[in-house]
Amino acid sequence: MNNSIIFLLFLNFLGCNVAPKQEAARPNILFCIMDDASPHMSAYGCNWSNTPAFDRLAEHGILFTNAYTPNAKCAPSRANVLTGRNSWQLEEAANHVINFPAKFKTFPEVLRENGYLTGKTGKGWGPGNPGKLDGKTRLLIGESYNRIKTQAWANKMSNEDYASNFDVFLDDVREGEPWFFWFGAREPHREYEYGSGNRVAGKNIADIDSVPAFWPDNEVVRNDMLDYALEIEYVDSHLDRMINSLEKRGLLDNTIIVVTSDHGMPFPRCKAQEYEYSNHVPLAIMWPKGIKNPGRIVNDMVSFIDFAPTFLELAGVKNKESGMRSSPGISLSDVFYTEKEGQVNPDRDVIVIGKERHDYSRPKNQGYPIRGIVSKDYLYLYNYDISLWPAGNPEIGYLDIDGSPTKSEILRLFRSGEEDNYWEWSMGKRQENEELYQITKDKECMFNLASDSAFIAIMDSLKARMEKILREQEDPRMFGKGDVFNTYGYSNDQGWNYYERFMEGEFTIENTGWVNPGDCELKPL
Repeated sequence: MNNSIIFLLFLNFLGCNVAPKQEAARPNILFCIMDDASPHMSAYGCNWSNTPAFDRLAEHGILFTNAYTPNAKCAPSRANVLTGRNSWQLEEAANHVINFPAKFKTFPEVLRENGYLTGKTGKGWGPGNPGKLDGKTRLLIGESYNRIKTQAWANKMSNEDYASNFDVFLDDVREGEPWFFWFGAREPHREYEYGSGNRVAGKNIADIDSVPAFWPDNEVVRNDMLDYALEIEYVDSHLDRMINSLEKRGLLDNTIIVVTSDHGMPFPRCKAQEYEYSNHVPLAIMWPKGIKNPGRIVNDMVSFIDFAPTFLELAGVKNKESGMRSSPGISLSDVFYTEKEGQVNPDRDVIVIGKERHDYSRPKNQGYPIRGIVSKDYLYLYNYDISLWPAGNPEIGYLDIDGSPTKSEILRLFRSGEEDNYWEWSMGKRQENEELYQITKDKECMFNLASDSAFIAIMDSLKARMEKILREQEDPRMFGKGDVFNTYGYSNDQGWNYYERFMEGEFTIENTGWVNPGDCELKPL
C-alpha cells in the first residue's frame, strides 16, 4: 500500500470520528400581548399597579421606554405585529373588523413553514375574518389552546386559564422542536367589575399619584383606574406562572419572552386615537441566552413593525425566502447583542403612526383619517378631515370610545353644564388639522403648539419627514387616494352601513356590546 492511500485512509478515519459542528438551537418565542394597556407597570414607576413578572423581565432583560403601535386599535395593531407592515401598507387590514387580505403573510405562518410549532391562547388577531387557505380557516398565528378554564379574580375577566393552556402547548412540543406561542390576554379590555380594584386587591383611590388632566379627578374615575390596574395585575399573574413553567422545564434560557400591549388604555382620549396615551405601549423583553448586559433601559423608538423582522432573523429565516411582503421594520437584534443603554441605534429616532376606520362610527362607513410622527421630544399629527367627529358621531354613542364609568362621567358633566372641557378634549371636533405636542413636557397632549410661531420650524420638519416616509411606503393618502380605506367592507353583515341602519331603527346601541345606551346623544349637537 503506497503512502498516498495510507494518507487518504487516515483522513477518512479522522472524518468518521470527528463529530459534525452543531448548529446553535433556534430560540423559542413567547409573545405576550395585553388588550388595551398603557405603560402602567411598576417597572415604569407606577405606584398603583404591581407587576412582578413584567418587572422580572425588565430586571433580567431590557425595558424599552419608547415602544409604539402604529395604530391604536386591536385588529389593525395586531396586523402590524403579524406582518411587520404599517396600517397604510395593509390595504383592508388598516381598518377594524375586516377580512384579512390573503396577500399578506404573517411571520407565524413563516415560522411554521420553517420547523416551528406555533400556538396561541386567549385573543389572537381580531376582531375580523382571517379568511381561508386550502379550504380551511387560515391560522394567522397557530392552533388555539383555550380548553382549560379557571375562576378569574373579578366579574367580566376571561375564564380562560392562559398559563395552564400554555402548559398544554408545551406538552405538545417535540424534543428539540423550536416553538412560537402567542399569549393574547383579553385584559384589561372593557368591561370591568366596578370597584374590583378595591374589593380584590385592597387598592385605595389615594394611591393614584395623578389623574390625566383630560379626565375629571374624582372617585368614579379613580376607581375606574384601579379596576383597570387590577386587570393588568391579573395578566401579570399568568405571565409569572408561564415563566416559572419554562424555568422548571429547562426552557427559560433560550426563550425570548416579549411583553407588550396592542395599544393604550380603554379610556376616553386614549384607545382609538393617536395621542401619547393611545399609541405608547409597555415593552419588556428577556432572553437569558441572547441578551447581553441584562437590566438595561433602552430609549430607541421601537415600533410594532420591528417584531416580525426580529423573530425571523433570530429563527434563521431570510426575509427574501419567507414569502412575506417587505417590512420597513428594523430587527432588534442589535439591541440584544450590545451592552449599550439609552439610545442604541441612532436610526431609531422616530415612529410613524396613523389610523383610518375603526368602529361603525360615522355615516357611509367613514373613518377618521390621521397620520402622525413621534420623536422623543414631539408628537405631530395631521387630521385629514376635521369636519368629522374623531370619537364617532354623538347620536350613536361615540362608538370609538368604549363604554366606561369615566366616559359616562365626562358625558354627565357635559350634559349638566358643569364642565365641557373634558367632553371637548375626548369627544369634540378638532379645531385644527395640525397638532403638535412637546411630549417631554406635555405627555397628556393638552397644549397644541401648531399655531405657535416658535415651533413652526420643528413642525414643518416633522411633517416633511413624515410625508417622505409615507411616500416611500406608498401610503394612498400621499397620492390623493386615501378614500380607498372607506370602500373596504366589514367582515360581518352587521357592519355594513351600520350608522344608517341604526338611525332607521334596525339596530339598538346594545348590539355593539361595548357602548352604554346612555352614551347616545338624544338631541343633535
